[in-house]
Amino acid sequence: MCAGPSRRSTRGRWPRGRRAARERCRRPGGPRRLGEVEPVTDTPAPVVVIPRGGAWGERVAAAARQRGLDPKVVPLITTEPPLDCGPLDRAVARVAGYAWVVVTSATAVTVLAERVAGLPSGVRVAAVGEPTARAARAAGWVVDLVPEQASAVALVAALPDTDGTVLFPRSEIAAPTLVDGLRARGIDVDDVVAYRTVGTGDEPITLDAVPDAVLVTSGSVAREIARRMTPLDPRTLVACIGPGTAADARAAGLPVHVVGPTRSAEALLDAVVEALNPTAPEQEGHP
Repeated sequence: MCAGPSRRSTRGRWPRGRRAARERCRRPGGPRRLGEVEPVTDTPAPVVVIPRGGAWGERVAAAARQRGLDPKVVPLITTEPPLDCGPLDRAVARVAGYAWVVVTSATAVTVLAERVAGLPSGVRVAAVGEPTARAARAAGWVVDLVPEQASAVALVAALPDTDGTVLFPRSEIAAPTLVDGLRARGIDVDDVVAYRTVGTGDEPITLDAVPDAVLVTSGSVAREIARRMTPLDPRTLVACIGPGTAADARAAGLPVHVVGPTRSAEALLDAVVEALNPTAPEQEGHP
């Protein structure tokens, strides 16, 4: 996957009002070892908004605390069953007949695993990235393919040729990239809506304190932030989980200050820590 912006370009997009906050978050000691990400240690800890609840929100909040951040779980999206469960029910009934199950989210894994006790041995599994692959393994599935780059385009290119049908359980709002790409290769795809991603309400969201960062983990999260949390304080960093999500955030009218190097919440949190606790010298012309 293409890496996010360099430290220089990330800092270069910060508003000038972030300088004081960045200075407060500087590490007081010597240089870091190469590759080491220091947690932010100032008191009070920088506040980061976690945009989803449930098990995912708890896991990411715990990871934020481990990095010296103060997580505030603000569920902006949730999942609901499809309006028509018939296609999913039929796919589950004939799951043994599929050559591959392709999953691009942990939620798709959870939905299918709740309906299928275990995948038949002849069904292979492809996951878009390691976080999704971890969810599949936790469900007891053997994961046969994870592309080097965590993207639908990379997964389309990496999937072997097959005469069988591929099952793709997805969100109602998933982009058509994977389905269109596989069908363009002549691969039969059973494109099934497994769940809907919906907002959790309409009322504006306000916090007791100005957050230092808000995590944007999908286009739907970006749109809910724009709908319910704007205008954001200029001091708040908008941190996106990857370039695609960053593009969605900009399309929703949000600024983008941090882009995670890989599509995982942990990598995104590391990027936030790096942004709040810079150790490299200031570059001329970059406040």
